[in-house]
Amino acid sequence: MLKEKAGVIAGKIWNALNENEGLTAKELKKATKLVDKDLFLGLGWLLREDKISTTEIEGELFVKLS
Repeated sequence: MLKEKAGVIAGKIWNALNENEGLTAKELKKATKLVDKDLFLGLGWLLREDKISTTEIEGELFVKLS
């Protein structure tokens, strides 16, 4: 069940990132309407699948598609 949820969340995140050059975690949270734990669950899924890359810019997590 959690695996299915993670996949759905990852899809929401991927779609939001596909429409942008990249987003901060705060912007991504707002765009997807996800709570922190779900946001990071989806980001972990996408990182594991090597679909996104992350960097830290001025103390904020920045995410973009790979």
